[in-house]
Amino acid sequence: MHTRARTNSSPAGTVSAELARACEQFLYHEAELLDDNGLHEWLALLCTDIVYEVPIRVTRERAAGPGFSEAGFHMWETFTSLQTRVERLDGEYAWAEDPPSRTRRLVGNVRVERGETDHELAVKSNFLLYRGRLDTPDHQLLAGERRDVLRQTGDGLRLARRRVLLDQTTLSMANLAIFL
Repeated sequence: MHTRARTNSSPAGTVSAELARACEQFLYHEAELLDDNGLHEWLALLCTDIVYEVPIRVTRERAAGPGFSEAGFHMWETFTSLQTRVERLDGEYAWAEDPPSRTRRLVGNVRVERGETDHELAVKSNFLLYRGRLDTPDHQLLAGERRDVLRQTGDGLRLARRRVLLDQTTLSMANLAIFL
């Protein structure tokens, strides 16, 4: 499913259509795993040196710079902490996600460029996440942009870095016990 393609024949910054499609398929597969609660399979798609961050959005005037905190995060995770979270969800004390949320991730507007190294790709995508809990008609939506680094490995593409830029300044959910 994941292929390695040569990128050195494309102009600076661009990648082949085949490689861009492989990145899209990776993101769609990842969304499916998360929606189906295949968290251990999802972990297998991550590089062990991953940094996974969701900075807090703040309202600022344009002159003050980007509207994201560099000091406060909804999530700042490494592979070890992500693995610990997944293992905790397997246990009997994961009350925030027992029973699990029903989620649906829509991923689109995927843009792929070469990364900082020959084996990395800079991938931006927009997402919409639907989350339902228990038997109530209530639901939550999260929207934003993901700035990923995908690394080409002998086992296919792997997620090496994720920075999620949420559109909301105030989250409409009581907890963020799910992965974006």
